[in-house]
Amino acid sequence: MMPSFALLSALVTLGALFSFLSYRVLRLPSSVGTMLLSLAAACVLIVGGHAVPEFRASAQLVVAGIDFNQVVLHGMLAFLLFAGALQLDLKELGRERVSVLSLSIFATALSTVIVGFLFRTCLHLVGIPISTMEALLFGALISPTDPIAVLDMLQRVGAPAELKVQLAGESLFNDGVGAVIFVALLGASTKGSAHGGLPSPAAFGGLLLVEAGGGIAMGMVLGYLTYRLIRMVDSYRVEVMLTLALAMGGYTLADMLRLSAPLEAVAAGLMVSGTARRFAMSPTTRDHLENFWELIDDIMNVVLFLLLGLELLVLPLSYSLLTAGLIAIPIVLLARYASVMAVVRTLAVCRQRVTGNVAVLTWGGLRGALAVALALSLPTEPAGARNLLLAATYITVVFSVVVQGLTIAPLLRRMEGRLGDIPC
Repeated sequence: MMPSFALLSALVTLGALFSFLSYRVLRLPSSVGTMLLSLAAACVLIVGGHAVPEFRASAQLVVAGIDFNQVVLHGMLAFLLFAGALQLDLKELGRERVSVLSLSIFATALSTVIVGFLFRTCLHLVGIPISTMEALLFGALISPTDPIAVLDMLQRVGAPAELKVQLAGESLFNDGVGAVIFVALLGASTKGSAHGGLPSPAAFGGLLLVEAGGGIAMGMVLGYLTYRLIRMVDSYRVEVMLTLALAMGGYTLADMLRLSAPLEAVAAGLMVSGTARRFAMSPTTRDHLENFWELIDDIMNVVLFLLLGLELLVLPLSYSLLTAGLIAIPIVLLARYASVMAVVRTLAVCRQRVTGNVAVLTWGGLRGALAVALALSLPTEPAGARNLLLAATYITVVFSVVVQGLTIAPLLRRMEGRLGDIPC
């Protein structure tokens, strides 16, 4: 096993090289280009491994030694979500609160059910067995839009400000909702229920209230305390360090208390953005804060998408698993469209303001590394079911980041002038 520092050095070096090639040669966004290059490198190792099996085996051993689930869910996400929340304007998010919360909660839950039903039905039609619980688990982990992928996409396509707030706000909050649904289903499948029963709506509601609500409350409290500390000093070094402590310490504390750490990071970042940055920081500190977190965000994104591409080396693939992944892509898009349409039309009947176009909200709802991290947290037994869900998740994520991520800008240009409020 490669030592931790050597492994980190190798990842950062590869990420820097691939980022350079993306910028100078491929002319692609660094995250997408890095993932494509790491996918290409993995394919070369897989194919070339027949000629030099020792080299391929060594590369697979190194990648297999990286706990992707641990690295993403209990490490990088703290920085990425906090940095993402800093980009949002709290006042603008307040104007879009009804649509953001509705899409985060109701669209995610509805999409989970639609994906689960359609995925199970379609796989049975082609002779691939899957249980209802396994299909619902796939729906829960793939339905939330990934905040990392969405924020990266919105930064480079020049989306209208209100649409950016809505898509980014939804993606920052719905991963917590999706994680609660996923955890509830996973608990039901491992404990029990021996009778195959699903968790009751009351159980879902209790988990959502405790984990999601507790995470948000903790983030707000810690964010406010950090704001009070920042008001007492006038040193950008100390103030930036306090935000770093908030991002890391708050996330770890929420994790230890079994609250939603992702939502804690989002709430803390929004508190810093809406209070400390506006009322307690000098222009010099604000500049240093924004530059620091933008750099952290860029570095983490490149390394994360590099890891995502390299996961291909250890991904179990076969004809049936590839088929399941290709079937999953249109199902996930259809479920996203249906769930967004249902929420948008319901809000329109209630005469609530909704920014955006259903097609743009559907195509702009990218999936990313978060879904793969959740898939990797599935129990190793039965191995067949885990491999099926992992392959379907990975293929869907690659399609989402590469195809949807690179085509959302032309779609926005085509829809220009039609991205206003949905008529009531």
